[in-house]
Amino acid sequence: MDVNKILTADFLDLIFDGRNKEYGAYDLRKTYNKRITYALIGTFIICALLLVGSIIANTAKKSKAEIIVQDVSLENVQQEKKPEPPPPPPPPKQEPPKVEITKFTPPKIVKDEEVKEDDEIKEVEKLEDTKIGAINQEGAKDDGIVAPPVETGTGVVEAPKVEEDYDKVFTVVQIAAEFPGGLPAWSKYLERNLNRDLPVENGAPPGKYTVVVSFIVSKDGSISDVVAENDPGYGTKAEAVRVITKGPKWKPAVQNGRNVIYRHKQSITFQVSEE
Repeated sequence: MDVNKILTADFLDLIFDGRNKEYGAYDLRKTYNKRITYALIGTFIICALLLVGSIIANTAKKSKAEIIVQDVSLENVQQEKKPEPPPPPPPPKQEPPKVEITKFTPPKIVKDEEVKEDDEIKEVEKLEDTKIGAINQEGAKDDGIVAPPVETGTGVVEAPKVEEDYDKVFTVVQIAAEFPGGLPAWSKYLERNLNRDLPVENGAPPGKYTVVVSFIVSKDGSISDVVAENDPGYGTKAEAVRVITKGPKWKPAVQNGRNVIYRHKQSITFQVSEE
């Protein structure tokens, strides 16, 4: 290389002076910085595109789960109470049998011409088998016939009272069993303890998944026999049974002033929606 060009020559030109620059190594080293710059820029652009695409996809398809608690009303779930049959009609009134009555004529001492036909005195033998009264009446002989009693009431025959069995499981009561604090406290308990994201985690598509659970509230308020009457899938049935089973005691149901065993039904809805 010319001495005058050494000070202005590139480092690679000095290294490859007198060598075959067409071999390829010279060009690779000459363009190294440019190629590294292009590679870094391309990598950054690809990563940025992937990040933006992931954010857009999550925003468009992200599912949101909610819990809807509904206390099933007895009118909708329990078997309709059949109307009580009407009482039997009162027996027809029976006319008392007519009994032969002979008018009693008190003895009077009068003249023969003053005696009236109606005041005829009956012989004693004819009065032995007849009733004595104020009038004359034809009828059956008095053989101890007793006329039926005359009803003085309303004529309604009351059905015999059936003693209530307070050890059976009631489904309809005067005062239903209740969670301590009422329905708002019960809803809050379920919302805090149920895993609302369980359907989403198990791949449930958007929609409503309702589980109807029935359970026994004993006379002391303890919970037992928790049973799911349906299974919408995606783990909702087991989750509803689990949370209700581990719950606290309830206020027992009351029938005729007594605590009774009561079967309660509860509807729990897992709602999955797209944000």
